[in-house]
Amino acid sequence: MDPQAINLNETIQKLNSNVLEVLSERGKSIFFPKLGILSQSAQAKGKKINATIGEAIEDDGFSMHLSEFDHLINLPLGSVYPYAPSFGKKELRDSWKEFIYQKNPSLGTTILSSTIVTSGLTHGISMAGYLFVDEGDTVVIPDLFWENYSLIFENAYKGQIVTFPLFKNGGFNVEGFSETLDGIDGKIVMLLNFPNNPTGYTPLVSEIGLIVEVIQKQADLGKKVVVFIDDAYFGLVYESNVYTESIFTQLCNLSENVLAVKLDGATKEDYVWGFRVGFMTYGVKNGTPELYEALENKTAGAVRGNISNVSHLSQSLLHKAYSSAQYESDKKEKFETLNSRYQSIIEVLKDPKYLEYFVALPFNSGYFMCIELKETLNAEAIRKILLDKYSTGVIVFGNLIRIAFSAVPKSKIPELIENIYSACKDYSDQK
Repeated sequence: MDPQAINLNETIQKLNSNVLEVLSERGKSIFFPKLGILSQSAQAKGKKINATIGEAIEDDGFSMHLSEFDHLINLPLGSVYPYAPSFGKKELRDSWKEFIYQKNPSLGTTILSSTIVTSGLTHGISMAGYLFVDEGDTVVIPDLFWENYSLIFENAYKGQIVTFPLFKNGGFNVEGFSETLDGIDGKIVMLLNFPNNPTGYTPLVSEIGLIVEVIQKQADLGKKVVVFIDDAYFGLVYESNVYTESIFTQLCNLSENVLAVKLDGATKEDYVWGFRVGFMTYGVKNGTPELYEALENKTAGAVRGNISNVSHLSQSLLHKAYSSAQYESDKKEKFETLNSRYQSIIEVLKDPKYLEYFVALPFNSGYFMCIELKETLNAEAIRKILLDKYSTGVIVFGNLIRIAFSAVPKSKIPELIENIYSACKDYSDQK
């Protein structure tokens, strides 16, 4: 093992040995290389002649670039063309960390790590898997989940996904969650995604404490727990009884046995899907800047060894937008558009005739909702009827149909639901 990795591990062992125990073997061996090329390049910065960096530089000292881009990008050259640090652009990292405190006021003065920039939230989840999931490790998630989790945790890192039923009696299945964790010996890795994809469900204020108690119970038993928190759709909550902060706020100061890993990003929160900018932030009870710095170095090392660094242009554009006077009002306007679509689908589904063929699963937030078809129906067959006869596209999982109401104009939502009803009727009539 490289001496730089050993030094980081020794720091983590000294400050919280539980964190070292939940690291994967890859996580233990990774480090951010502060010697070699990066160190020598840093030492040469500002020198009269600098032949260290792998970039093409014009004779005037600015980045070499094609002139076609000059009228397309209104940013300083230094914020566009050079490599960004593997940790991410510092100004953006600082802004995002400040946002975390602003959006989650119950954090108070809790000490967190600095954020590390990832290439979208998917990359952040992948880096979490890299750092914490070994072959054969169990990863606990709800039974209704985004398929990329399988690609990351099972295909890429050879972990084993174990699920629990997300819902019971119209709400979060606390009992099933607890029973699943009770069945795991040793290290526990879990992922919580609220608002959930595909269901669009976020726990209620009355449920969040119960979920935290389940995790606390495992920590009190001496189990080492790492919780990945997929906050992709954070902030898009449409009902007053829903918990509006991230569950990260409840977990990052819960126990020295519980490491909370917040995975979020501008992708959905700021409506910039193609920018591919996400963030990783750590929290653990009694976490210190020195402990977090060691984790940050490991994370940046994983990023460097995976993609080198995240788009400098995307990071600079976001940082500029965050300082704009229009930023907050623009976000509020987009939220209201999504909220109006949510309210519309709630109203449309009140028609009892739809119960003949389907029922809506609980939803209260995010981009999506799901309807569960009657057992006599075939979701895939109905999806094809919708495409061929009604020019309507949806996603199916088993006997569920996922609707991305985020992508449908409010005026077309009644037609969407009516089309699904009609397709169900068509299928039933054909049988």
